[in-house]
Amino acid sequence: MNTYMAKAEDVQRKWFIVDADGAVLGRLASQVANVLRGKHKPIYTPHVDTGDYVIIINADKVVLTGKKLDQKIYYHHSGYPGGLSETLYRTLMIEKPDFVVRKAIIGMLPKGPLGRQMAKKLRVYVGPEHEYESRKPEKLEIK
Repeated sequence: MNTYMAKAEDVQRKWFIVDADGAVLGRLASQVANVLRGKHKPIYTPHVDTGDYVIIINADKVVLTGKKLDQKIYYHHSGYPGGLSETLYRTLMIEKPDFVVRKAIIGMLPKGPLGRQMAKKLRVYVGPEHEYESRKPEKLEIK
């Protein structure tokens, strides 16, 4: 018996919607990353993008446990000498909660062209409204 290797043209993609209200950021990110990668499907192949589309709503209501809001720091470097900037996650959650969720999920995807292709299937919204109702997304429960 030969091992099945999925081809890009054979993949059937579905749309899932996740309500991040009250969800812990790390658990949400790891489960969404698995869906984006396609690890929940029996046809999963590591070198092929077999994942599905994911819409995340209410990103502003995601929860960080412990003292992470005040102790976790996001670093960004401009590329110039002395260009390192630091931002507390409490500030980021107020200003750009969708960025925090997106960054956590993309950090769990593979690095390189395949990971960037998987990241394009992720949509993150701050509020409960989104523009993909016509796709009839299925609800994805976060455990």
